[in-house]
Amino acid sequence: MQSDPNAPPINPLPAVVWLLVLPVIAMEVVLSLGARGLVGGPGAVGWRLQAIRDYGFSGQVFDWMLQSGKFPADQMIRFVTYPFVHASLTHAVFVVVFILALGKMVGEVFRAWAVLLVFFGAAIVGALAYGLLLDTPTPLIGGYPAVYGLIGAFTFLMWVRLAGTGPTQYRAFTLIGVLLGIQLLFGLLFGGGFDWVADLAGFCTGFVLSFVVSPGGWARVRAKIRQR
Repeated sequence: MQSDPNAPPINPLPAVVWLLVLPVIAMEVVLSLGARGLVGGPGAVGWRLQAIRDYGFSGQVFDWMLQSGKFPADQMIRFVTYPFVHASLTHAVFVVVFILALGKMVGEVFRAWAVLLVFFGAAIVGALAYGLLLDTPTPLIGGYPAVYGLIGAFTFLMWVRLAGTGPTQYRAFTLIGVLLGIQLLFGLLFGGGFDWVADLAGFCTGFVLSFVVSPGGWARVRAKIRQR
């Protein structure tokens, strides 16, 4: 079998994946260069902290909004901006890798609007869970809740693919089980916050949304219900 000489050296990514990953990369490039004093002058060293203050999600501020009944736009926008701000270069790199890998697999099946809905829906619900279930002054930042939404969508695709195989179908949940296990282990060994609450909420959101936004998703659900 001869290979196509005109084929690209790497598999092309859906455009929606680039739409999600480029802001993460751009933000991290600016913050990392500023922290190293390569751009922005002396004040740039504090850009990351400023970005966290300006774009991170605060559970305490969210509690205030619920109590006061006031929902200012500059606070509500944080539900969708916090996934693009990270605590470090390593934090951002892992998120980028996950978006590229999972976004490609999900984006090749889902329409672009569905990928966006899963990503931002998971981010929003993850922040809601973080704000409602926890009482911590630590702001929520980073793309993991949204990434876990993509993991939920990927799990849905695997679950559908393994439909009818009996217990084997639950192998679709292997990835989320492994990731949460690793997260728990790192938390026990090195200490950590409660970001896993937002991550788990993001996963559940991505999985549930996939029943509706995946091609033929709702029809597939109705068919399964009728079979039972």
